[in-house]
Amino acid sequence: MEIENNFKIFFPGKLVFANGCIDQLAAEITSLSAKKVFIATIAPLAQHISGFVQQLTAEGIEVQTDTSIVQEPGFNDFGKLMERVAPFNPDVVVGIGGGSVLDVAKLVAAQLDNQQQLRDYVGIGLLKQRAKKLICVPATSGTGSEVSPNAILVDDADNQKKGIISPFLLPDIVYVDPLLTVSVPPAITAATGMDALTHCMEAYTNKFAQPFIDMMAYEGMRLIAAHIETAVHDGANREAREKVAMGSLLGGFCLGPVNTAAVHALSYPLGSMFHLAHGLSNALLLPYIMEFNIPAAPKKYAEVAIALGCSRQADDLATALQGVECIRKLNKACGIPQSLKEVKVTEAAIPEMAANAMKVQRLLKNNPRPVAEADAISIYKKAML
Repeated sequence: MEIENNFKIFFPGKLVFANGCIDQLAAEITSLSAKKVFIATIAPLAQHISGFVQQLTAEGIEVQTDTSIVQEPGFNDFGKLMERVAPFNPDVVVGIGGGSVLDVAKLVAAQLDNQQQLRDYVGIGLLKQRAKKLICVPATSGTGSEVSPNAILVDDADNQKKGIISPFLLPDIVYVDPLLTVSVPPAITAATGMDALTHCMEAYTNKFAQPFIDMMAYEGMRLIAAHIETAVHDGANREAREKVAMGSLLGGFCLGPVNTAAVHALSYPLGSMFHLAHGLSNALLLPYIMEFNIPAAPKKYAEVAIALGCSRQADDLATALQGVECIRKLNKACGIPQSLKEVKVTEAAIPEMAANAMKVQRLLKNNPRPVAEADAISIYKKAML
């Protein structure tokens, strides 16, 4: 008998969520009897993690730190990084940063002592092992990469984003310290926060949605919608940072068993062709794709609207449309541009963008309403206005 609604979810071996918890991380690593630790991070975090690095070296642990990942990384970036890390051959790999840094840390841990090469495991379920301990510490509230089995890299051969999805990319240990996000600038807070909200919404309205994931997705939407504006305009507000960080974490849990859909698929060409930040691309496209999807799932999108803080209207369709307006207002309140034209996307590029979006079938197949190339063109054109 076929089991309906079959799904798998993989959790990290240990998850710590607390203000200031990064202060406990050195002791955690010491308990692993590590001799060498590789840390992927970003230069702006150097001061925040200096004490952590000093604690490790005081215990006689060799540390190699890399800050080379500054934008969405490509296959070539990863290859160059591995040339530096492989001779060091760490016992533990630590990623401290945004989604790109965490994705790269996950892949470094997987590639060390592995006969497979990166191109051998691009796709779903092709990575067969990971020999090194992996620890992820998000410094933004957005991607949820710290608890997802996914990593995204740009393939330099065709300038397309490629996904590597495997339970071997799930970290052994995750530390979520909302205080690390306090220094994140408003524009990045807005874009990453709306990215996290999109993860939750696309999981909740997904063609393959699951009740267990719905619980996390709904609460993630509710938390982010209620607190993102405060986090953007008052970055030192601990409550807002904590709530958005929790919403982001919940969104990350949605990415393995359900994943995202058309918003992410159509946002990928904006990143690869115009180098727009991933979260910004999602935020810009979200209301337009909501409008496109609502006819196929009015009840689900009505529930989305309620999670966003809207009042219930006369019927599901009217309620769902209130949700679209709520997202538009939230974007505006957070300083996110309202159209693709504002971020220098050209209308002449739309056919190529639509063609590239159609290549992301691993996500488009999840969308509640089928998206043809003509639909993608229409959505992009509406987003230009």
